[in-house]
Amino acid sequence: MSAADGKTAPVKPDPPDGGGETLRIPNVLSAMLVNDVIIFPNTIAPLVVTAEPVIQLVNDALSDSKMLAAFARVPEPVSERPEDQFFQVGTAVQILKMFRVPDGSLRLLVQGLVRVDRKAVIQHTPYLKVEIRVLAPPQPKPGMMEIEALMRRITDDFTKLSDAGQQIPEEVKIAVYNITDAGALADIVASNLNLSLERKQEILEANDLRTRLGLVAAQLARELKITELGSEIQNKVEGEIAQSQREYFLREQLKTIRHELGEDSEDGTEIEELRKQIEDAAMPPEAADAAAKELERMRRMSTSSAEYTVSRTYIEWLAALPWQKSSQELLDVKRAEKILDRDHYGLRDVKDRILEFLVVRKLRPTGKGPILCFIGPPGVGKTSLGRSIASALNREFSRMSLGGMHDEAEIRGHRRTYVGAMPGRIMQSIRRVGVRNPVMMLDEIDKLGSDFRGDPASALLEVLDPEQNATFQDHYLSVEFDLSSVFFITTANDVAQIPPPLRDRMEIIEIPSYITPEKIEIARHYLVPRQVRENGLSASKIRFTDTGLRAIVEGYTREAGVRRLEQQIASVCRKVARDLVAGRIRSATVSERTLGKYLGPARFIEDELDFSMQPGVALGLAWTPVGGDVLVIESTWMPGSKQLQVTGQLGDVMKESAQIALSYLRSRAARFGLDDKLLARRDIHIHVPEGATPKDGPSAGVTLVTSLASLFTDRPVKNKLGMTGEITLTGRVLPVGGLREKIVAASRHGLKTILLPVENKKDLFHVPQYIKSRLDFRFVKDIDEVLDLALKPTSSRKRAKS
Repeated sequence: MSAADGKTAPVKPDPPDGGGETLRIPNVLSAMLVNDVIIFPNTIAPLVVTAEPVIQLVNDALSDSKMLAAFARVPEPVSERPEDQFFQVGTAVQILKMFRVPDGSLRLLVQGLVRVDRKAVIQHTPYLKVEIRVLAPPQPKPGMMEIEALMRRITDDFTKLSDAGQQIPEEVKIAVYNITDAGALADIVASNLNLSLERKQEILEANDLRTRLGLVAAQLARELKITELGSEIQNKVEGEIAQSQREYFLREQLKTIRHELGEDSEDGTEIEELRKQIEDAAMPPEAADAAAKELERMRRMSTSSAEYTVSRTYIEWLAALPWQKSSQELLDVKRAEKILDRDHYGLRDVKDRILEFLVVRKLRPTGKGPILCFIGPPGVGKTSLGRSIASALNREFSRMSLGGMHDEAEIRGHRRTYVGAMPGRIMQSIRRVGVRNPVMMLDEIDKLGSDFRGDPASALLEVLDPEQNATFQDHYLSVEFDLSSVFFITTANDVAQIPPPLRDRMEIIEIPSYITPEKIEIARHYLVPRQVRENGLSASKIRFTDTGLRAIVEGYTREAGVRRLEQQIASVCRKVARDLVAGRIRSATVSERTLGKYLGPARFIEDELDFSMQPGVALGLAWTPVGGDVLVIESTWMPGSKQLQVTGQLGDVMKESAQIALSYLRSRAARFGLDDKLLARRDIHIHVPEGATPKDGPSAGVTLVTSLASLFTDRPVKNKLGMTGEITLTGRVLPVGGLREKIVAASRHGLKTILLPVENKKDLFHVPQYIKSRLDFRFVKDIDEVLDLALKPTSSRKRAKS
C-alpha cells in the first residue's frame, strides 16, 4: 500500500476537555503496512490499495468499526520476521471514504486518530492483526510558557516557509494559523514538511509534547534555511542570466556601431576565435582570468595599434600551452627494459635508475618527476639515452642546449614591457611538444655562463627543484605553470663545473668512458648497422670483421666515447659505396688487413709505452674529460741554487704537489741516503711532455715524488708500472677519483702493475673483470710503501758529484 501523494490535510482535533464524543479504540486492530509515508493523528491522508490481502482487510474493517492500525514499513529490516518489517509505533486510523476502480484496486481516505504502540502480533494470515496500546497525548499544563513559545515559533516559521514558495495547501495554512492544540499543531506541520521517513517516524514516536514540538521546530527551521538558500541561488542565477543578456545586447549594439563606422572587418571574428581558444584550453583559474582580462583589454583597442598585436600574441601563448594535456605513460617495466637494451649497450646503472622510476611511478602515480644529471665524457651516449628514456616511458621528448647561455631571460622569459618579448625556452619547449609531462633534456649544463644580463644557473634553481617547479612562473606569461610532471635530464662533461646549489638539486649518474671490448660491441650492434643504412648499403654489400673493428678502435681513435669511431666507420662505408657504384667491387669485407686501403695508415701505431726507464722518469695515471691517459713525468737536476722549475703547462694543484714531493724528500734525506748539502747546490727541473696540453689535479702527487726519489737515489722505476694518488707533507697517500678510466688507460698502454691508494680498493668494483685480471694491483698507505714498490734495487752505478 502507498500514499496517493505526499501531502495530508488537517482535521479539527477533539477538544482536550472531552467536549466531543469520546472515541473508543479497540485493543486489537488489523494492521495495514504502508510504504514511504507516515500518517499522523489529526490528519487526513489518501491511500491506494492493490494487494488482495489488504483489500480483504479493508472490506472486513468497513463491515466492523472502520478502524485500522497504520504502520510504516522499515526500509531495511534486520530479519525476515513479520514483526521486524514495520516500526513499533503507528497510528490508529478510521476509513472515511472508499472508492473502487475498474482495475480492482481501492482508493481510501483515512483519518489519523491517535498514536498506538504495538504490543504483539496475534495473526499473520490472511492479514496482520496486532494487539495495541493507545499512547494518550499528554495535555499541557496551563501557563507553560515554553510550550507556548514553541507553538509561536512553529507557526511563524511555517508561515515564512509558505511565503518563501514552499508548496503548501491553503487549508493547511489556515488550520496552522488557527489551531490551539499543541500536539495537533506539531502533527499537522510535521506531515506537511519534506522530511525523510526516519525523521517523520522519530516525530511520531515522540509522545512527550515538549520533545515533539522541539523536533518539529528544529526540522522546520532547517527546511526554512534550505528554502532561503535555494531562493538566494535562484536569484543569483537569474541575475547572472540577466547580466549575460545585457552584455549580449550591448555587444550587438557595439557590433552595429562598428559596422556603421567600417571597423568590423576581421576584428570581431578574431576576438571570438581567441575567446574560443581560451575556453578550449582548460586553463587554471589564474591563467583564465589573466587571458580574459587581456582579451577584454584587446577588445577596446584598435587593430592598427601595436599593443593589439602584443595582446593577441600573449593570449595565443596562454591558449596554446598544454595546461591539462599529458602523454599517457606506459608503465610496463619489461617493455621499457627491452627498449633501453635495444638502443644502448651497457649503462646498467642508468637503466636500473629508469626502471626504478617506472616501478615507483606505478605504485604512486602522483609522484614528482626525478631530475637526473648524466655526467660523462663526450660521445658516450648521454643525449641519445634521453630519447630512449622518452620512448620507454611513452612520453614526448624535448632537448635544449645550455652551452654558452648567458642571459637569464633564456630560462625565465622576457617581461612583456620589452619590444620583441618572448617566453623562455622552457615554456617554448613545453608548447612545442604539446604535453605537460615530456622528458626534457638540458644539454651541457656545465657550460652555462653569466654576465650583466643575469645568471642562467640561478634561474635554473627553480626549474630543477621538485619543491618549487610546481609553481614556476615565466616572466612573459606572468602566471604559474606546473613543471613537476616534467622528467628533467641534464648532461655534463665535468661535474666540478656545475654550480654547487644547482648540483645539489640533481641526482648525479656517472656514465664512464667505454673500453675497447665495449666499443667493439657498440660498433657491431649499433654503429655499423646505422652507417650501412644511412650510406645506402646493405649487409650483403659490406661486412666488418671483429679484427677490423678492433683495428679501427685501437689504431684510428683515441677517445672516451664512440663519436670518432662512428665517423671512421662512416668514412669506410662511403668509400665502399663509391667502389660499388663505380663497379670496381661487388662487396667488401673490412678487416685489419684491408683497413689501410680505406682509412690510410693508423694514427696510433703502438699502444704500449716503450721506455728505457732512466732515473727520474715515472708513469702516472690521469683522468681527462675524454677518458683516462698515462702521463710521463721526467725529472732532472743540475748545478744551481736550490730552485724548483716545472714545465708542461701544469696547473696550480700540480705545482703544489711537486713542491710537497720535494719538501717531503728533503725532510727524509737521511731515510733515503741523500746529501742535503748536495741538494742545496742543485736546481731541479720537472717536466710533463705534451706541453701544449694543460694539466692539473692532485692525483699526480705519488708520481711526482717517485720521479724525484728515482732521480735523487739513482734508482730507475720498475718497468710497466703506473701509479696514482694524492700526497700530504706527512707522507700519507690519499684516494683519488676517475679510477675506472685510469685503469683502462693503463691496460691500453701495456702497463702491468698499478699502485693505488688503499682507500680506492673499493672502487675496483666498477672496473671490468677482464681488465682487472690483466693487471697487478698494489695498495699503499704512505709514500714509503710507494717508493719500496716502485723503485728498482740500488745499482752499483753512482752519479758523479760536482
